[in-house]
Amino acid sequence: MNSSISICVQTVSTCVPTGANRQRFVCGKVTKQHNGRLTPGRKGNLTGSARKLKDNAADWHNFILKWERLNDEGSATATKIVNLVLSKEPMKEMNLLAGADTDQSVTPPVGADTLKSVKDLEEECTKLQEIVEKMAHIVSKIEKIVSSEKGICDLETFQFGAKGRDCPLFLTWPTSEFVDVSTRLCKCYRQELALKQLILRELAHTSDPQLSMVYLSSWLYQPYLDDQTKLLLESLLLETGHRTL
Repeated sequence: MNSSISICVQTVSTCVPTGANRQRFVCGKVTKQHNGRLTPGRKGNLTGSARKLKDNAADWHNFILKWERLNDEGSATATKIVNLVLSKEPMKEMNLLAGADTDQSVTPPVGADTLKSVKDLEEECTKLQEIVEKMAHIVSKIEKIVSSEKGICDLETFQFGAKGRDCPLFLTWPTSEFVDVSTRLCKCYRQELALKQLILRELAHTSDPQLSMVYLSSWLYQPYLDDQTKLLLESLLLETGHRTL
């Protein structure tokens, strides 16, 4: 059986757009016949479930770009916090030595440099907290994507039965695959957020240089976001036409 294939190529930007501009983001749309039927949404503007799934993929891309920018900002801020904490340790030792030779009831005077160091530390901790809160907001939006895709899958089960629709909305994935990929990605980002929240709580109270380095490395390299996570995202973008082979 001959397959009819039509390809439409438009100029695209390097970042997946959001909102109304997202409708103009088209990469190599292909129309193929499956068992004599055209794959839905391959010509013109997408509608219905196909439109929603493609928009969700664009949202995934943009949320992860925002996450990575916040991760870089947080890494720089966390490094400043560690430097400030470690720089306070020699001051504590000097105060203890000075207090040993004087009346214990007299508190050693606090210098201007010490006050400034404490103020700087508080400011950096506040910055890091704001960054983590923004990351938590991203995770909450990601969870909404998963919820919406589960709704789409439930709708198709109601419309077409347990086997789903006869042909895929895009290239090869059944609708349930979008739910599976989004759920797995969401789990990874939830775990990474929990790690960052732990680092936020402990970093300013850690005077052990080695433990501080572990916290900094964990923040920067994000152990829960491995190559498999990146592959899942790229597969999602490829399936929905946001990436081309």
